[in-house]
Amino acid sequence: MQKQYWIFASVLFLMIVFVSCSNSSKVNDSKKAENEMSGKKDAAGPPTIIYKTSSDYYDKVAVTLSEDKKDIVNYPGIKDVYYKGELAYPTKLNDGYLLDNRGIDPTSAFLNITYEAYSKLEKTPSKEELYNMILDKDPFTEMYSCGSKYKFKDIITELNAAIDGKDFGKFTKLK
Repeated sequence: MQKQYWIFASVLFLMIVFVSCSNSSKVNDSKKAENEMSGKKDAAGPPTIIYKTSSDYYDKVAVTLSEDKKDIVNYPGIKDVYYKGELAYPTKLNDGYLLDNRGIDPTSAFLNITYEAYSKLEKTPSKEELYNMILDKDPFTEMYSCGSKYKFKDIITELNAAIDGKDFGKFTKLK
């Protein structure tokens, strides 16, 4: 009887270990596939997005449009236009590129209001009001996902070096 108990306990232990490892692998594979589909090569940390626009929208608030550009699907509240305690203007890089500090993507559009003016509004405008403020529904001439911000030691220096060397091969072109 004691021998059967140990065999049963051993088999049960091995099954638990196998299922645990199998589920862990599935979770990791799922995360990896999710990151590859989103264009991110580094899963941990906020994405690094650099871009150029057809006009100067440096100080303008961005919203995210639906794929058909007929609706706003994401927009900041009046307190959400800050990054590290400052207004979330993009960081200027070499050759007219900008480093996003707010959360844009290829479906983003710029409004006719500056970060400063938007932050001083008494309340966040409605989606309909914001839609009527859109300056350009297709403002980007180039956009790249450069991986996680955490992979850089000196993000501005490293991005400028890539820009200066026209070395975009390690980035994912979004537009």
